[in-house]
Amino acid sequence: MSEVGGLDGAWIEGALLAARPRAVGALLRYFRDLDLAEEAYQDACLRALKTWPAKGPPRDPAAWLILVGRNAALDGLRRRARQQPLPPEEVLSDLDDAEAPLAERLDESQYRDDVLRLLFICCHKDLPNTQQVALALRIVAGLTVPQIARAFLVSEAAMEQRITRAKARVGRANIPFAAPDANERAARLFAVGTMIYLIFNEGYSASDGDYRQRLCADAIRLGRLLLRLFPAEAEVMGLVALMLLQHSRHAARFDAAGEVVLLDEQERTRWDPKLIAEGLALVEKALRHRAPGPYQLQAAIAALHARAARPEDTDWARIDLLYAVLERVQPSPVVTLNRAVAVSKARGPAAALAMVEPLGASLAGYFHFHGLRGALLWQLGRGNEAKTAFDKAIALAHSAAEAAHIRRNLDRLMAGAAAPR
Repeated sequence: MSEVGGLDGAWIEGALLAARPRAVGALLRYFRDLDLAEEAYQDACLRALKTWPAKGPPRDPAAWLILVGRNAALDGLRRRARQQPLPPEEVLSDLDDAEAPLAERLDESQYRDDVLRLLFICCHKDLPNTQQVALALRIVAGLTVPQIARAFLVSEAAMEQRITRAKARVGRANIPFAAPDANERAARLFAVGTMIYLIFNEGYSASDGDYRQRLCADAIRLGRLLLRLFPAEAEVMGLVALMLLQHSRHAARFDAAGEVVLLDEQERTRWDPKLIAEGLALVEKALRHRAPGPYQLQAAIAALHARAARPEDTDWARIDLLYAVLERVQPSPVVTLNRAVAVSKARGPAAALAMVEPLGASLAGYFHFHGLRGALLWQLGRGNEAKTAFDKAIALAHSAAEAAHIRRNLDRLMAGAAAPR
């Protein structure tokens, strides 16, 4: 790892990243302008890179960034207004530990609301879903426009426009800077949870290893943050548990060539036991509330996979039952498609195909629908139909790894090999 003036560069990067939601949230509350809050945070980060290696890290990096960012932004505003500037940051940094109590007096009483508000602003009801996620990736997770553009498979110019439009809508909406009341909280929590899980899924499906790790880690960090804000919410527990259990397989999901390794073929000793233990504890705690929601049910399914030492130990019948409950709680063709995988394992490909075929109209443009349908048809010996389904899946693949996986199946099918069960 590189060092910056005796400080570990990775530590500084991690500290800046961890402090971002709190710092940007506080600066947003103060300036009520997303662009200005971001600029103030970036300015504070640049000053941190110069100051921390020379004088040592502050006791509370987030408090330091809030104070320095706020003063730097005020300095810029006053200079533009031809007023006297504030003292330079060297004077501010000499305050050392006095910075933290000062920032705490200014911000600690609002800390929970600031971070929550930042998440909720990104999930504003007036924003289309794609703009919500893009704004969250930019403002909360701190990803660059090129990184976000890559996640959405659009050009950087298009993503820049999307984020700009989202910020403009937020500005026009005149969002009240007040904590959500009890009646609004449940609906907002669902939206925030959805945003966090979308960020996780963007990372989970990414083909770039470093990018995948960063996005998934960001989503888990945000989920943990949300759980600290709402420690008694069972669905938030379920959301965090689900992400932890899915992410526990990250080292086994792709081979050395970057190609997809299916769940049944993964080397389970490479699954992360710490993430599994934390995820299992959380899902068990959530289910004790006896108010199962979509994230809890999905986490319970992931837990059954995590507990199976070998693929043949997987309790597919119970997974089928959990998906049946999920279909009632949150009906969707994608849930039914996922349930069909469990049904194929528990009751055979014919039963699963009977569930999949009616989904064709709603999932015609969905990669996984054609991939699963092709696999089921192959198992039933309907080779020509399987080939057609695999061809459609390849055309709809979102990544080279997905396309390569289907191409392997297609090659084996054309070579007359038996279908994997």
